[in-house]
Amino acid sequence: MNTNQFGKKGWAPDRIEKLNGKTYVITGTTSGTGFETAQILLSKGAKVVMLNRNPKKAEDTIKTLKQDVGNHIDVLAIKMDLAVQDSVKNAAEEVIKTVPQIDALICNAAIAQVPKQTLTTDGWESQMGTNYYGNFTLQALLFPLIEKSKGRIVTVGSLGYDMGIKTIKFDDLNWDKDYTPNNAYSQSKLAQIMSMYELQDRLKEAGKTDVKAYACHPGSSRTNLINSSGSFMMKFIFNLMKLSPLTQSAEKGAYPQLMCATEPNLDQSSFYGPTGRNNWTGPVGAHKLESHAKDKVVSNKLWELSEKETGIKWNI
Repeated sequence: MNTNQFGKKGWAPDRIEKLNGKTYVITGTTSGTGFETAQILLSKGAKVVMLNRNPKKAEDTIKTLKQDVGNHIDVLAIKMDLAVQDSVKNAAEEVIKTVPQIDALICNAAIAQVPKQTLTTDGWESQMGTNYYGNFTLQALLFPLIEKSKGRIVTVGSLGYDMGIKTIKFDDLNWDKDYTPNNAYSQSKLAQIMSMYELQDRLKEAGKTDVKAYACHPGSSRTNLINSSGSFMMKFIFNLMKLSPLTQSAEKGAYPQLMCATEPNLDQSSFYGPTGRNNWTGPVGAHKLESHAKDKVVSNKLWELSEKETGIKWNI
């Protein structure tokens, strides 16, 4: 059992210093871990830019945050649908026009366990298109501003990265054959995590060590993720699980991404999340990442393919 660098109780938000003058961009803040992350950052004095696909929900979220934290908070919402590349491009442009710096981009939004193979408007399997390509484009477009700010990119993965075929199915990325909700979700999460370690390598090679890239996961948290896209059976099972000691609050689920966004001198090569049983719950810190998530040949090939598929080159 490795010892947690943050002590027996693990990392907690009381370690966050005052964040006045800092700006955080967060995707998917209208519920769950994204909402909790926004709330805690705002309570520490940060400015928060929320990227969500539903403007009405985002507006309601801002009202709630003002009630919870105070009317003085500096928060704004920009509409973005991660599943649509044009929407991601427009949102990125809007962010760059709106804020002079990004201390951390927190890629928290995701969809999961889509029951039947569905394609995005850009022609990708929906979980890969949303969770992976959507984030790839957003990160690439905001990268120049993040670099200028010596900021961070935080990708919220999932233990699902280790629950599918454990590699990228290059010959059938859209799962035209053998689609299962779990395999497609797992691949999208593996791709998301892989791209962070690949990005670290590329930054190192270019001598750009001012930008930090982190991968983390929320453990097993009581959020709406499965409720919003999973099949009836998945929802049923997951909602039963929510009542068990195998899950933790959405607030606790937000700790890993908060830590990766704010903790000084955090080692990038680690993978962060709860360190208790199965890494579902427990004190937050670094824990083991299975080696297939750092497969250099696969991650390099995936990066090259992603630039081709999205038509977006990172300016590293």
